[in-house]
Amino acid sequence: MAIAYIAMSGGVDSSVAALLTKQAGYEIRGVTLRLHQYQKDVCGSADDARDAAEICRLLGAPHEIWDGQEAFRACVTDPFAQSYLLGKTPNPCIRCNRFLKFGLLLDQALEEGAEKVVTGHYARVEWDETRNRWLLKKALHPQKDQSYVLYSLTQRQLSHLLFPLGTLEKEHVRAIAAENGFLNSQKPDSQDICFVPDGAYARFIWDYTGHAPQPGDFIDPDGCILGQHGGIECYTIGQRKGIGLSGAHPYYVVEKNAERNTVTLGEDEDLWRTALTAGELNWIAFDAPEAPFRCAARTRYHQAETACTVYPAGEQARVVFDRPVRALTPGQAVVFYDGDLVLGGGTIE
Repeated sequence: MAIAYIAMSGGVDSSVAALLTKQAGYEIRGVTLRLHQYQKDVCGSADDARDAAEICRLLGAPHEIWDGQEAFRACVTDPFAQSYLLGKTPNPCIRCNRFLKFGLLLDQALEEGAEKVVTGHYARVEWDETRNRWLLKKALHPQKDQSYVLYSLTQRQLSHLLFPLGTLEKEHVRAIAAENGFLNSQKPDSQDICFVPDGAYARFIWDYTGHAPQPGDFIDPDGCILGQHGGIECYTIGQRKGIGLSGAHPYYVVEKNAERNTVTLGEDEDLWRTALTAGELNWIAFDAPEAPFRCAARTRYHQAETACTVYPAGEQARVVFDRPVRALTPGQAVVFYDGDLVLGGGTIE
């Protein structure tokens, strides 16, 4: 019997994924990654680990906790803090998927004899005979689609992954959990970054790095000083609330410059752009393209896609949109789609 290791977060999605994998004929083993010091009411807390262990007990499967704290610090929290200090707004969940769930956990599981690693992500993996490669596709139900945060997956990783929830709606998943007596059937979804549970990113960065906030100038798009900001890590592109300045029109954060320690404020119309440059590219549906191609792109998790042309340029790509896109943010991901097929993606520079 083939062995599948289930990445168990303690939530309902990974629990039902474990059940469905067992029903598909796999011998399942549960694994919870310990990514940081346990805190109550935080994703990855001791309570979550106990919930995962209880689900495995109900399913008659072993459960282990693997220590990933050092890798999490090096690959996720350190880059997260440094990116903010450089004026960017990173997406740590993408790096966690890339280096922890589908890096450290997958590698160790394969070493221990696993054929597949299973998670509760809402997406689909398929083998395409024509292309002779693994493909990543959106979930059938767009409300829970998580393909945006999975664009960095490689062919090797995709070949060992199962996403049993890719064809299901969340309500159906909760119903399956309740029918099988899972204690977490109504457990709320985690909303915040797991290591910043209260959403106070600036406070986390100050505590984590010891870097005190450096006040600087708020400026308008012409460079005129409007007032003082409290540190560039306190703001993100598109932000309106919490700026603390009043004027003839609402102010929005339209740019951050770490070198000059300035935050540019403008009107909503100043947030709209027609092009971006992306780096750290990963292609899934084909090898690295050499010629421009048409597709649709998403620059935020639940944002509607916008038609565009991608111009490859070595390790970077220039993306030109058919119509302006709001609040393009350095550090966030741009992901390219052809219908429900994920072509690849990269980091907005």
